[in-house]
Amino acid sequence: MRIIRDYQFVEPTDRGATVAVGNFDGVHVGHQSVIEIARRAAPDAPLGVLTFEPHPRQYFAPDAPPFRLMSATARASRLSKLGVERLYQLNFNAALAGLSPEEFARNVICDGLELTHVVVGTDFCFGKGRAGSAQDLQAFGKQMGFGVTLAPLLDFGAQTVSSTAIRKALGDGKPRDAAKMLGHWHRVEGPVISGEQRGRELGFPTANMSIDGLHPPAFGVYAVLVDVLDGPHAGSYHGAASLGIRPMFGDNLPNIETYLFDFSGDLYGATLSVGLVEYLRPELKFDGLDPFIAQMQADCDKAREILAAI
Repeated sequence: MRIIRDYQFVEPTDRGATVAVGNFDGVHVGHQSVIEIARRAAPDAPLGVLTFEPHPRQYFAPDAPPFRLMSATARASRLSKLGVERLYQLNFNAALAGLSPEEFARNVICDGLELTHVVVGTDFCFGKGRAGSAQDLQAFGKQMGFGVTLAPLLDFGAQTVSSTAIRKALGDGKPRDAAKMLGHWHRVEGPVISGEQRGRELGFPTANMSIDGLHPPAFGVYAVLVDVLDGPHAGSYHGAASLGIRPMFGDNLPNIETYLFDFSGDLYGATLSVGLVEYLRPELKFDGLDPFIAQMQADCDKAREILAAI
C-alpha cells in the first residue's frame, strides 16, 4: 500500500483511484462497508482511502481528552489488510481546513488526486466549517466529472455503528460489544518500552506499552490476544494485560502491561498488537504483595480459560 500525504504533489500512478472518504478511526464494520462499496464502484481503478492526519477533531481541539481508537500507523496497517492500495492520508492543516466545500471538491478530489469515484457515508460533512453535505458532494461530482456513492449507516441492534459507540463500549468494559462493531478485536498497538520491572520481580514479566493519545478503555485486567509483529519472537500469543494506572504502586501515567503466557524472551523495542478480548476485573489496591500475586495468578487462570474457548 502506498501512502500519499499531499494532494498537490501526486505521482501519475497514484491518480485515478476509487476511494472511501472519512476518518476511519477504528476501521469498524461501517468503514469496511464503505471500502467494499468503493471496491465495487470502479473495479478497474486502484482502491483507495482518503483520510486526514492529524484527525480534524484533534487539530481543532488539541487539548481535549484523548479520543482516538488507533494510531495512524495502526490504521494504515488495518487498511492494508483490507486490500487498500492507496492511502491518501492528507496533512490536515490550516490551508486544508480553510477550503470551502467546492474548493475541496475541485482542488483535492478533482484536480489534485483526479479521483474516479468517491464513496462517503450519508452523514458525511466536508469543507470549511463542515458546510458541505454528502448531497453537495454528489452535485460537485456531476459538475466536475467524478462519481459519488452514498453509503448507508450500519446498525448494531438499536445503535448505529460508530467510533463513538465503540468508545462507549470500551469505556464500559465491554470489549466483545466493541469487537462486534469493529469486526475485529480492539487492539492497542505500539513498541514495547522500558518499565520498572516489577512484574519480573513478582514472577509475571510484562511488556509495557504507552496508551498516550488513545481513548482509554475501562481500567482493569483483560484476557488478551497478542501479536508480536517483528523481531525474533514474532508470532501470536495468549496473555493477560493490566490497563490503567497501577494503584498498587502509587500515582502513575496510564499504560498497558501485558503478560504473555508460556513465553520467554526479550521484547524491548518490538512492536506488539494487543487485542482486548474480555474484561476480567477493575484495578484494585491490595493489602500487600502476597494477595496481589495470588490475584494475578487467578487472573491468568481465568484468561487462559476464556482464550482457550475462542
